Amino acid sequence: MELSRLIENIDVVQLLGKETAEISGIEFDSRKVEQGTAFVAQRGVHVDGHVFIEKAIEKGAVAVFCEELPETISDKVSYVKVADSNFVLGELAAAFYGHPSKKMKVVGVTGTNGKTSIATLLHRLFRKQGYSVGLISTISYKINEHEETASHTTPNALKIQQLLAEMVNEGCEFCFMEVSSHAIHQHRIAGIDYAGGIFTNITHDHLDYHKTFAEYIKAKKAFFDGLSADAFAITNIDDKNGMVMIQNTKAHKFTYSNRAMADFRCKVLESHFDGMLLNLDGQEVWTRFVGLFNASNLLAVYAAAIQLDQDKQEVLAQLSDLQPVQGRFEIIRSLDGKYAIVDYAHTPDALKNVLTAISEIRTRNQQVITVVGAGGDRDKTKRPEMAKEALLASDKVILTSDNPRTEDPAAIIKDMEDGVEPQHKSKVVSIENRREAIKTAALLAQPGDIILIAGKGHENYQEINGVKHHFDDKEEIKKCFGLED
Repeated sequence: MELSRLIENIDVVQLLGKETAEISGIEFDSRKVEQGTAFVAQRGVHVDGHVFIEKAIEKGAVAVFCEELPETISDKVSYVKVADSNFVLGELAAAFYGHPSKKMKVVGVTGTNGKTSIATLLHRLFRKQGYSVGLISTISYKINEHEETASHTTPNALKIQQLLAEMVNEGCEFCFMEVSSHAIHQHRIAGIDYAGGIFTNITHDHLDYHKTFAEYIKAKKAFFDGLSADAFAITNIDDKNGMVMIQNTKAHKFTYSNRAMADFRCKVLESHFDGMLLNLDGQEVWTRFVGLFNASNLLAVYAAAIQLDQDKQEVLAQLSDLQPVQGRFEIIRSLDGKYAIVDYAHTPDALKNVLTAISEIRTRNQQVITVVGAGGDRDKTKRPEMAKEALLASDKVILTSDNPRTEDPAAIIKDMEDGVEPQHKSKVVSIENRREAIKTAALLAQPGDIILIAGKGHENYQEINGVKHHFDDKEEIKKCFGLED
């Protein structure tokens, strides 16, 4: 593609060199540059790509996009100065891949909790409806049933546009994608033409990156601010910031709620370990999901499907047939009647939601044993809050390691212990080794008891000092229950 075509919709501050340069690819990683590449020098959190401009040119870059021109200018290279390289990368990638988001309906899901469930369930629902559909989620990237393990909740701008282009080539009519606050703030979603957006909730998370809760809210809100007048914005008004998210959007606004008057409403009529009966939009529907938070997720899925012109009765019928998402309130039962629930809950609010769901279906004779940790190199302020939430709804709590990354697991557990009030200390034990923690929970449990193993969900690894070691909570508890595959 000729450079002139690539930049025709880009805000260019200054152009040095030929507009006729032929561009064979786009890269922001100088190590991947080949002959004919356009190199985009991004200012990242840890690295400034401007220092790699010369290296990129040596490897064959014929065009350089940058916020600051280098001191040495080569007459063999075209330099395009822009105000924001991060934003421009998405715009360039969209142009290079032929603006794929304009050729199908892309729906973004953002919020602290529920993104993976809603995006994945929408993908499954529309597949059941007979559509060709794409998915970009924390767990995987999917084109129909072809699956690629995900590296990030929302990948970089180049990867997103490449995935969207592949979806278009495979005939996808829809794509459902998770949109993280990091991705919004870093402009990874620039260049995407969204048909709609869904807001789930916003709670304590990612303050290691955003620094303040106000900045976290601002990042989420920016997604809805960027929606077009042709799009829809669906927001959860059970969250106190639900209306804040859509107050400035140009999109058509819709609300959903489990508690208040809204465009889409849902009420839990019955709860059991194998599912719950809902009154959803005026009709009773049996689902295989448990918990008020899952009722909210299903309501969001329903609302989005209706906005995407699906038949109400068909959608309700398909909802009753959907299965929970991997690592989200997955129930495993031992031969002697113990229950284990594996869930990705890794924020105080998510942990509270899961434990509340358990409390709604447990009997007086069932004790709840919670195994929980906190990730290293992440928001430290939520660690004591995680312990507090676990203690409020558990009979016993085992504090353990999650993904310590580069931190000392014992220090992370100590931060969690700071949230344990004196009257609850007898309910808590700290076991650094996660495998031993799960074994201990299984030994403490009696038939009928419920073990919640929180924090990792679908993950099949434990990251320690930069190395990922195979570890799967479901595998571990199945071993303890004598249920090895």
